[in-house]
Amino acid sequence: MRLKDQVALVTGAASGIGLEVARTFIREGARVALADLDGAAAARAAQELAGGAGRALAVTMDVTREDEVDAGIALAVDALGRLDILVCNAGIQVISPLEALSLADWHRVLAVHLDGAFLATRAALRHMYAKGRGSIIYMGSVHSREASLLKAPYVAAKHGLLGLARVVAKEGARHGVRANVICPGFVRTPLVERQIPEQAQALGLCEDEVVRTVMLKETVDGEFTTVQDVAEAALFFASFESAALTGQSLVVSHGWSMQ
Repeated sequence: MRLKDQVALVTGAASGIGLEVARTFIREGARVALADLDGAAAARAAQELAGGAGRALAVTMDVTREDEVDAGIALAVDALGRLDILVCNAGIQVISPLEALSLADWHRVLAVHLDGAFLATRAALRHMYAKGRGSIIYMGSVHSREASLLKAPYVAAKHGLLGLARVVAKEGARHGVRANVICPGFVRTPLVERQIPEQAQALGLCEDEVVRTVMLKETVDGEFTTVQDVAEAALFFASFESAALTGQSLVVSHGWSMQ
């Protein structure tokens, strides 16, 4: 098992990509704290994954609140013994043309993606530095490298995660901490399912056209990336043993973005 006896915390872990990352880490021997704004959903997910074996812990956490992030990570460390891996996965989306985008929505998207990543990173580093090792994984997007219509705050936030990861990689190196970014293409999670009708309305297309001509147009095979694809990339980053792989980003997108 590639993560035997390690401890991870995954934000946005009650569903979608975060849940699959937690499942994969547990399969590979880790104990995992599943952090989510929806504490009840996190508890159900933890019970499902752990099967009563104590390998999963639910943590209620609003990643935009400093007190909740600090307390949630402290709770995970107290309950599970330490923190080896942090996966910053929590995210939201707002679909709007720039001229109609409210400042409140701009702030809301950046707060979850960037403020949340910063707060979780800062809290995790304090524990990782004390132990002299750690791996931080940010859930970026193809939109960390590309742009799309109607997604200004999301694109800006995902670009920002690349910069944050690179700083963490440089500052964390002398403490044995690595930082990397996964950049998935479209994954058919609840977040993306909500986008399909929103984009259809905004662009004047039917939903099937949004999928074919907007979301998957630039892929090599017209296929969605799966949660399993992304979880395997997270496992690769989490289990890599040396600082040869830090400050990097990996695109998992069926060829949508090739760099």
